Amino acid sequence: MNLVIVESPAKAKTIEKFLGKDYKVLASFGHVRDLPQKSLGINVEKNYAPEYSILPKAKKTISDLKGYADKADIIYLATDLDREGEAISWHLAEALKIKDKGRSKRIVFHEITKSALEKAVQNPRDLDMNLVDAQQARRVLDRLVGYKLSPFLWKKVKAGLSAGRVQSVAVRLVVEKEREIIAFKPREFWVLGVDLSKQNNKKVFSAYLVEIDGKGMTKYDIGDKKAADLIEKDLKDASYKVLDVKEKESIRKPSIPFTTSALQIEASRKLGFSPKQTMMLAQHLYEAGHITYMRTDSTNLSDEALSAIQKVIIGEFGQNYLESRKFKTKAKHAQEAHEAIRPSHFENKKVTDDARGQRLYDLIWRRTVASQMKDAIFTVINARISAKTAKEFIFLTSGEKMKFDGFMKVYVESSEEEEIKESTIPALAAGEILDFHELIKDQKFTEPPKRYSEAMLVKKLEGLGIGRPSTYAPTLETIQHRGYVILEEKRFKPQEIGMIVTDLLVANFPQIVDYKFTAEMEDELDDIADGKREWVSVIDEFYKPFEKNLEVKSKEINKKDIIKDEILEEKCPECGEHLVIKLGRYGKFIACSGYPKCKYSRPLEISAEEKVEAAGEVCEKCGGKMILKEGRFGKFLACENYPKCKNTKPISSKTGIKCPKCDSGELVEKKTKRRRTFWGCSRYPECDYATWEDPAKKPE
Repeated sequence: MNLVIVESPAKAKTIEKFLGKDYKVLASFGHVRDLPQKSLGINVEKNYAPEYSILPKAKKTISDLKGYADKADIIYLATDLDREGEAISWHLAEALKIKDKGRSKRIVFHEITKSALEKAVQNPRDLDMNLVDAQQARRVLDRLVGYKLSPFLWKKVKAGLSAGRVQSVAVRLVVEKEREIIAFKPREFWVLGVDLSKQNNKKVFSAYLVEIDGKGMTKYDIGDKKAADLIEKDLKDASYKVLDVKEKESIRKPSIPFTTSALQIEASRKLGFSPKQTMMLAQHLYEAGHITYMRTDSTNLSDEALSAIQKVIIGEFGQNYLESRKFKTKAKHAQEAHEAIRPSHFENKKVTDDARGQRLYDLIWRRTVASQMKDAIFTVINARISAKTAKEFIFLTSGEKMKFDGFMKVYVESSEEEEIKESTIPALAAGEILDFHELIKDQKFTEPPKRYSEAMLVKKLEGLGIGRPSTYAPTLETIQHRGYVILEEKRFKPQEIGMIVTDLLVANFPQIVDYKFTAEMEDELDDIADGKREWVSVIDEFYKPFEKNLEVKSKEINKKDIIKDEILEEKCPECGEHLVIKLGRYGKFIACSGYPKCKYSRPLEISAEEKVEAAGEVCEKCGGKMILKEGRFGKFLACENYPKCKNTKPISSKTGIKCPKCDSGELVEKKTKRRRTFWGCSRYPECDYATWEDPAKKPE
């Protein structure tokens, strides 16, 4: 019997189906060893030696695996092919205490197919300790930063905060974007154009002013209404004639196959999925054998994949749509032996009954196939139109028509969707006189920068060289969970605590949130993986100056200098001292300035408009009024008789749908303490019906 160990049961089930009866495939359920939760777990004095222990949840798994491992002829460690997977294999080998190292083999594969698995089993290798060391270095580095810097934030700001190399940089990006928006001052400008048509023709087209008396115009040349009115006056009796017409061919090339970050970005834009959702769905598709490994920064496609794609293109679209392409990965340290994210079997278009998973698979299928198709060709027509009065005004009108759709028959990247709409203008000839219909005079203002969406923030982090494919989704989740940012209308908005922490880190620990330094640290981790650097020296170069600075700043910085209480005119009802607005663990609140002698406090007042939201809600425990309050996880309803009555409940919104259990209540939308949405009966607690599924959502 041969034992194969993978991370997940779903993956194990798929692999066992391909390998057959001589192989037993079991799951480790992810990591089996890690640093301890309640202590640093790193011996700083002894070359930063990690002190690993078996995770409580993994003890039974290790016991079961050891029973099979002791009887197996060969133990194949078949965890994922990235650094994290290599480290899990190493931890498994250590935890299982395999005495005969010759029985332990490491195998990797980019896709879960019969041919890929057979090839992997025929070509096993030893554990790559360079990859293991790179993962260990990242884990040790992040533990040192988090374990040392987080308590500093607890003491100087408030409890429950955390810091990290990638997460703190992500928050800084959001904060700096917000300050750009706050500092933005709109600038007025006017756009002038004319609606024209061929003579005696009702089909109107628009042309826009681009030149006056031979001088080209910038966006801001018409800066106010006065300037626009003067031009309108000059054009009052103008006649319009076509000056010249130029045609040119425009070519658009297909997008490269998906890397992890590109998939997260495109799934966010096209499908509305968060990076976390995208990675979860991709994981399921990979484990079921439908796509290649989903954590990759390579754009490479194997020869077998290229051959399969060519068959699909020729069969479905014809030879004239085929153009074989090889893509060179731009990411530094990308492993070209890996592949881009692609389907395992291109002949399969329907692979799952899960609607979201199928939509993601379809996106991957289309993008990959389109990458091997010919360019799309457009004909672009530009016509310059002269309006002669005392001055000569030149207007420009443009049209675009698709000549050959090429790859666009299959796939168009979301950023280009608006650009591919054909815009037609009538056939025009130089010297042709045109009929005037109406003047276009639009006042416009420059718009402030947009906040980062999840897709935009991932793209920005990747562009800066910060983080790796596996880090983006958990990073975005962490900065929200910590309360540093919130998603408002699908864009990140920093919270006050996020701004405070960012300013504190920038001023006192600049390396932690420095874009260039964080990117260079990623490069050094890559050098460890490539065997070019020794991991202990990389940690040492960072940690010693960091530790010294932390010691100095811990003494220098006073909490009162970071968060200054706002003194109110209102006096404390219990002792008569002034009340102040403080920042606590769950946000701002009102408290007595005489604390700790007087411990009076209450939630920060909610606006009159927001109080209306709670109107009519009655406490089911004491009969008091429910009032709107704000805590760590946002707004909620609480009894007015607090602290005598401590009843709280989430804000709910009615759906107009009857409860299927009691038929007399109405389903209302609610939030858990962790802000997860569910729907429950309005008659709770008399009726305890609840569901995670949106009752108003129509089946896809």
